[in-house]
Amino acid sequence: MPCTYILYSRSTNKFYTGSSREKAANNRLKSHNAGKTKSTKAGRPWIIIHQEKYQNYTDARKREIFLKSGQGRKYIKTLNSRAEGCQSGRMGQS
Repeated sequence: MPCTYILYSRSTNKFYTGSSREKAANNRLKSHNAGKTKSTKAGRPWIIIHQEKYQNYTDARKREIFLKSGQGRKYIKTLNSRAEGCQSGRMGQS
């Protein structure tokens, strides 16, 4: 099933957004961490912080393009800050 995914590298403190036609995000993660993707080779190891499944690749690709836009990058930062809040036990606290 086509998907869009967001990876995070602690070593470079960067995000990578991608989409896949048929492979699950976990399979793509293995490929990125094996150094088979030039654009993510330097940031290994990567972790999946978010993934979305779609009925067709066209929708997955549209979402990837949005996530790479200015508004999409803001959304990714929001996701990341929520994840950090959960990990530190701060979720839901002001």
